Order: sequence, then C-alpha cells, then structure tokens
Amino acid sequence: MPIRSLIPNLTPKQLNQIQAHLIKSPKPHILNILLGSFTLSSTPQNALILYNQMLHHPTSHNHFTFTHALKASSSLLALQKGLEIHAHLLKSGHYHDVFIQNSLIHFYVVVNDIVSACQVFDTIAYPDVVSWTSVISGLSKCGFDEEAIVRFLSMDIKPNSITLVSVISACSNMRAIKLGKAIHGHSLKNFNEENIILDNAVLDFYAKCGSVSSAQHLFVNMPKRDVVSWTTMVGGFAQRGFSVEAVGVFQEMVKGGEAEPNEATVVNVLSACSSLGALSLGRWVHSYVSSRRDLTVNGNLGNSLLNMYAKCGDMGMAMRVFNMLTSKDIVSWSTIISGMAMNSLGVHVLPLFSLMLVHGVPPDDVTFLSLLSACSHAGMVDQGMMFFKAMTDVYAIVPQMQHYVCVVDMYGRAGLLEEAEAFIREMPVEADGPVCGALLNACKIHGNEEMFERITQRFPSIKGVSIGTFALLSNTYASSCRWDDANRVRDEMRSIGLKKMAGCSWIEVDASIQRPNDLDKYIAIAGK
Repeated sequence: MPIRSLIPNLTPKQLNQIQAHLIKSPKPHILNILLGSFTLSSTPQNALILYNQMLHHPTSHNHFTFTHALKASSSLLALQKGLEIHAHLLKSGHYHDVFIQNSLIHFYVVVNDIVSACQVFDTIAYPDVVSWTSVISGLSKCGFDEEAIVRFLSMDIKPNSITLVSVISACSNMRAIKLGKAIHGHSLKNFNEENIILDNAVLDFYAKCGSVSSAQHLFVNMPKRDVVSWTTMVGGFAQRGFSVEAVGVFQEMVKGGEAEPNEATVVNVLSACSSLGALSLGRWVHSYVSSRRDLTVNGNLGNSLLNMYAKCGDMGMAMRVFNMLTSKDIVSWSTIISGMAMNSLGVHVLPLFSLMLVHGVPPDDVTFLSLLSACSHAGMVDQGMMFFKAMTDVYAIVPQMQHYVCVVDMYGRAGLLEEAEAFIREMPVEADGPVCGALLNACKIHGNEEMFERITQRFPSIKGVSIGTFALLSNTYASSCRWDDANRVRDEMRSIGLKKMAGCSWIEVDASIQRPNDLDKYIAIAGK
C-alpha cells in the first residue's frame, strides 16, 4: 500500500525521506528521529502509521522505535494498538529492555489498565526509579492508594522527588498523616534544591488531612509559590471551615501579585463567601472575575457564583447569573431551585422545575431535596408529596434520609403531626435522629405535648440524635419549668461528649470580614 495514502498530513520532503530510507537504506537512527517528531506532533496517529511501515523492514527498527510507538499509543489512548505492540515486543525479544518495560507501564497507566501495569512491573528483573515511580503513580491515580503506599514501602532503591509526589498524593487520599509527615521529613533531609511540585504536593497533603496550621506554616515558608500553592491554601481553609482565612489569603494573592488566581482559586473563595454569607465580599470577587477576560462565568465558576448569591440571599443577582449561563447543567438548576427554597420563594420552584424538564435536564436526588425543602417552607404539602412520589415512581431515585427529614418537616410545619408520625411508621428504613428531631420540633411549635413525650421515650433506641435535637429537648423542658428533665438531658449530653458550639454573627465592614475580638472596628454578636 502506498505510504502517501496512509499518511495524509506528511509533507513531500518527509515522504521522500521515508521512501528513501525504507527502500534504499532502512536504518533506524534517522527514521526514529522522524518517528519521534510525529509522536510529539498534534497528529500522533502518523507515528503509528510510520511504525507499521518500519516493521515491514527487519533492519529499520530497534528498541527506540517501540518506545516512540508506545508513547503515540498513550497519546491516542489506543489500547488495542498498545496491546499489539506489547505482543510484538514479546515475540521479537525486545521486551526485557527496562526502558521499554517502563514505557509499557506508562502506557497501561494512561489507559487505566493498572493490573497490566503491575504485571509488567513484576516481570522487571531490576526495576529502576522510573519503574517504581510509574507503578506507584499509576496505582494512586487509579484509586489504589493503599497498594501505592505498600509498593513505596517495598522500594529497594532511593526514591526521587517525583516518587515522593506520587506517594504523598496517596497519603493525602488515605489521610495517612503519620506516613505523610515521615515522607515530608525525608524530603527535607534528602532534597535541598527547590522543588515547587513536591512542596505543593505536601501542602495539599496537610490541607486534605486537616492539619491547616502545618499547611499554613509550609505555605508561608515556601521559597517559591505558584497559583497551585495559593489555590491549595485557599481551598484548604475553605474546606475546613476557616472561611475568613480563605478570603484573607485570596485578597493577599490578588493584591500581592505573586500569582494570578485561576478558575479553581475563584471557585474556592466563592465557597468561603457562601459559608460566611458575605455578600459584599462575594460581589467583590464577582467584579474581579468580570475584570478578567480569561475567566468565563459558566460551568463550575458560574455555578459557584450562582450558589454564592443564593446563599447570601440576593436572589435577584442569582437569577441574573443563572440567565447568563450558556450551559445550564443539573448543578445550575438544582442550585437556583435550592436558592428559591432557602430564601422563602417557593412559589417560583414549580415553574423552574418545569423549565428544567423542558430543557431536557433530568433531576437527581439533590434536585428533589431542594424541591421538598421549598415545598416545606412554602406550606405546599400536596405538591411536596407529588414530588416525593415522582422521585421514586417516575425517576427511580431511592430516597435518602434527608428526603424523609424534608417530608416530616413539611408535614410538621403545616401542623399535620399525625400525618408526619404515620409517614415515619411507614418508612422502609428505621428513622434516625434528624427525622425524629424534625417531628419533635414540630410538636414544640404546635404544642402537642402528648406526641412530644411519646417521641422522647424512643430516644435511647434512636441512632444519630444530633446535639441540636438534645438542646431542643432540654430547652423545651426548661420552658415548661421541668428543670429536672432539662438537667437530665444536659447530663446525658455531657456523658456522651456532646457540646453545643457557640453561634456567631458577623457584620461586614468595607467588604471585609472582621474577627470577633476586633471590637473597635465592628460589632459582633455572639451567643449560645
């Protein structure tokens, strides 16, 4: 078959070179250079076509030829071609070259066949650091973090910095704090040169394991920080509930100019603004996004902005952002519906849900949680039960405990306590603490002392009773001057180690969140 018909993107000069070397002097050293250039190009399939032609001439290829072909197969995720190359290596006798075996491991990791990657590794007589790093990295990337750590601990050669990055990632996923700290100590002892990739991996490890103080100490003392460093720190604070600190790091990042925030950075700081209910700060972040031409209000960023405005109570801006989204996914629709629910605008939920279906977006369990919550707050019991039945009968979604809580709360808010209790009895799963807590709260609101007592008698056998429910029970007894019962509940809370955290309200001053002890700058109201 003519080469020209197989390689449509090659120039005439390249075609002549191939023809000359394959026909007159098929030496691999020049053809491999051409093969490598095709592999690194935007059309790596040309490398595989050239590879096929080279195989027809026994003297035109060597072990470097197979590594280029495997790299091209990796780029194209061409599993069958890679298997074909693997078979040819076994047949031709090139397989036991460690360089080729490492290329095979890399190929199988890229196509997510970690079992084959490990099988190749186990056939290597003397694996080098590349072999170990490839298999450890592959195991971690494919979700086999424990196996990755086991492989690392069995290494009989000195790991390099890339090996440490791979195993520290596995430690992050496993929350293996002791081993991760040991690896960090090993890196400090054995690697003196700056390595921002390793530093970022360790930073991410401390953030994911909840050791925020260690992460902050490392961040402050890093010799060089990039956007990954800053984003990891902002995300670490936000995900661990240190929202004020997350916003502070983001502000420092913007003002300092050491690195420019990317989409992930902005998404993390918007999450912190949402948790704080800091509308002014959220608006400032939005204005920053608008000043960046490379940041588009769509996808994750658009959904994060939508969520921020909804949780901060500005549903007007939430709807504006929602309407700006060119691609509205299930997260977008669920977020706007949830926002309407939490801001007492349940009347808009039904039209939005109808529009969602018209646009061909099927609801999920989170969507129905938002719908049930909206119906609960708006007193729309009939509509709520319609949604609950549609969730199972039409969309085959199995209700979770949160859905049952919403239904009980919906009945309770409407004063339908008997219906709520009957619903609990008919549940296919045993009601847990939040479900009974919702009914208990409804009994207190509507003054049904008989049902209140009946529920409290079941408390010892109920799983997952929250501290809020215990506090509700104690306060209800106290309001009725039943001090012995109130003290008994408080004693029970202390005996099982429950302690109600003090609440805290914040006031924004000049688009910043202040700390509770800065009394000269703002007023903070804190109480139990």
